[in-house]
Amino acid sequence: MDFQAVIESLPRYGEPLLVTIGVTVASAALALVLAFGLGLMTGSRHLAVRTPARAFVEFFRGSSVVVQLFWFAFAMPVVLGIQFDYLIVAGIIALGFNYGAYSSEVVRGAIAAVPKGQLEAATALNLTPAQKMRLVVLPQAWPEMIPSLCAFAIMLLKASALVSVIGVLDITWLAGLLGKQPGQDRLLHYAVVLVIYFVLAWLIWTGMRALERKAKRGLGIEAKPYKGLAPAVAAGGAAGATGGGS
Repeated sequence: MDFQAVIESLPRYGEPLLVTIGVTVASAALALVLAFGLGLMTGSRHLAVRTPARAFVEFFRGSSVVVQLFWFAFAMPVVLGIQFDYLIVAGIIALGFNYGAYSSEVVRGAIAAVPKGQLEAATALNLTPAQKMRLVVLPQAWPEMIPSLCAFAIMLLKASALVSVIGVLDITWLAGLLGKQPGQDRLLHYAVVLVIYFVLAWLIWTGMRALERKAKRGLGIEAKPYKGLAPAVAAGGAAGATGGGS
């Protein structure tokens, strides 16, 4: 194994690493917005609001994210005439829609778990529905969402490797490309990618853990340690290197 050749190639991972981080952050932001919107809609008592949201969630949860990537990147321009200037945009939308659909169930469940007595007290105080949600429901539901959203964020990081199948140059795509060149070792390059994904997953976990502690301190609750998360983060890094999350 030529370690020196791999070490000399490390600076070339700089730009693809920014692509991986950008896809993950942008997709996560889109997924979070969709999760709250769809979570509120699927929990609505009104059938006209609940039905389209449920259809959206089940469609994106029930179909392959790889197929969704190809659809947004290559099928939509032909079928619907919608052309994205950059393939990375198609990747962000596909991943954001897919993980937004999954995460919406976390939001819906956390909101539904807020004790009914809290809502009755808010009604007694003559709060509007919007005030109930903003001042009573979300402050209590948000800390309960964070551990599950953390897991989905790590899964989304792993799934970001799938954008390489539509031609976006991320770290996984670059590792495969460099590994084919003379004097390079593909195994070592994928080991580099494995470490990168692990570090990114650990950073996500650390940030979400701090966010959970802050949210629970606001309610006067002490955050408990995540059970079994460290192995999940490790698995996240390993699976990410091979394009896991499909």
